Amino acid sequence: MKRIFIIFLSCMLLVPSFGSFFVYTSFKLNQEEISKTICVQRKMVFNSCNGRCELQKSLKKYSDNEKRMQNNLKEKAEVVYIQNTATANFKLVTPIESPAKLFASFDAKPISVSNSTFHPPSYFI
Repeated sequence: MKRIFIIFLSCMLLVPSFGSFFVYTSFKLNQEEISKTICVQRKMVFNSCNGRCELQKSLKKYSDNEKRMQNNLKEKAEVVYIQNTATANFKLVTPIESPAKLFASFDAKPISVSNSTFHPPSYFI
């Protein structure tokens, strides 16, 4: 059921992008009837239009309608992008100072010096 719903929604998203294709397809399916009844040049003896004038009108009407819809969406989108900023009142807290504890004192001279380099145990190698 989920797959069918996903496929249906995907098709619904793709339908507007195929709008001019649908107009052209419906014209081709009804071209004979359009050329005989609606076409401006239908009464001419050698009619070379075959209803293409109506196809151009339909495509222009579709593109104008699409532009109008895009303009409406742009106007609505401007309203959507209003952002409210939240103000937060932060208080400065003074840090608590703790007395520093020094474990090593460098006042005295060193007792000995190590010349050896650290080598890891051999069983790790």
